[in-house]
Amino acid sequence: MAELIEIKEEIERVILVGVALNEQDATKESLEELAELVQTAGAESVGMVIQNREKIHPGTYIGSGKIEEVAALAAENHATGIICDDELSPAQMKNLEIALQMKVMDRTMLILDIFAQHAVTKEGKIQVELAQLKYQSTRLIGMGIALSRLGGGIGTRGPGEKKLEMDRRLIRNRISQLNKELEQVKRSRKVARALREKNQIPVAAIVGYTNAGKSTLLNRLTKAGVLEENKLFATLDPTTRNLTLENGQQLLLTDTVGFIQKLPHHLIDAFRSTLEEAKYADFILHVVDLSNPNLDLQMHVVYETLRQLEIKNKTIITIFNKQDLVSENPIIRDFKADYVVKLSAKTGEGILQLLELFSKVLQEQKQLVEWIIPYTDTAKLSKIRKFGQLLTEEYREDGIFVRAYVPKDLSSL
Repeated sequence: MAELIEIKEEIERVILVGVALNEQDATKESLEELAELVQTAGAESVGMVIQNREKIHPGTYIGSGKIEEVAALAAENHATGIICDDELSPAQMKNLEIALQMKVMDRTMLILDIFAQHAVTKEGKIQVELAQLKYQSTRLIGMGIALSRLGGGIGTRGPGEKKLEMDRRLIRNRISQLNKELEQVKRSRKVARALREKNQIPVAAIVGYTNAGKSTLLNRLTKAGVLEENKLFATLDPTTRNLTLENGQQLLLTDTVGFIQKLPHHLIDAFRSTLEEAKYADFILHVVDLSNPNLDLQMHVVYETLRQLEIKNKTIITIFNKQDLVSENPIIRDFKADYVVKLSAKTGEGILQLLELFSKVLQEQKQLVEWIIPYTDTAKLSKIRKFGQLLTEEYREDGIFVRAYVPKDLSSL
């Protein structure tokens, strides 16, 4: 009987490379995060190299001495490639591959790969492919510029140049097709938003650094059944769930894709329709990992991404999550937030305080009214019950006297 041979997929072993431009650069922390991204992608980081430079080397990202150090470290650890912590130009990538004789990747390629693995819905897959193609197209254009500098002649004629032009055309056509499909998705989102606005159901958008616990929080509040993993970008596709508060008020919670340092602009552009859910939300839930030593930097990244998306003038509740992982009682502060709350989405500690805060914020967005509703217009009373908070309901001869908190756009009814 023939013996079965077990075939195992070889795990990529990579060296992480970063450049620190000044003492304030959090390059080491960024590389540690890059190591987590590598793990999420299913590879293994086996070494880390940081070079202190005044500026990034335009041709090879790092200097020649550091290239030799990386090559020696890679040989010692049997590495199959390197990953640089910044987005490389086509020339930098090509020159490094020639110098090191191994696969060279950058942070953007890694994040795009993770997104491609985790996209489940049609929208998610469109957005990821669009981001990948835009990334690839810049590399093709870069190659084209490099070739054109040769001024024609030997090495620039023949099928190579034709293939480049064909690749460009194919990518342009595919990007155009995906943009049309994404426009359809945007229209569907717009219709859904208009329906929510018509139904007067308030929306809270959950934002935060990747792995801050947004999915765990959504599951705790609504039993959404969203995947929870201690990984960066474990969930990618946005989820919207309904939450009914104790006073009967309904609230829609919309999860968004996690933010991260140096989030590739291709991704921000491709995921703009998803991220812009926060733009149309009534208020923002900013989830922060209280146990992360770099939480101040992570909070800055979130606010910077919101600024890029032009999301402003929103009521913000900052939720310091993962309290169960913190032994001491740290001081929590966020000067950009209207409210802060400390909790553990995993254990449920502090959830009641958050729910009370929801009621308070929703109340602040309403107006106190006193009306006498004619008996011929009881539909108005139904709207108050559904979208507002009824305090007094008294049946009189001339109609139904009500005292209630109602959404400001209902106060003119």
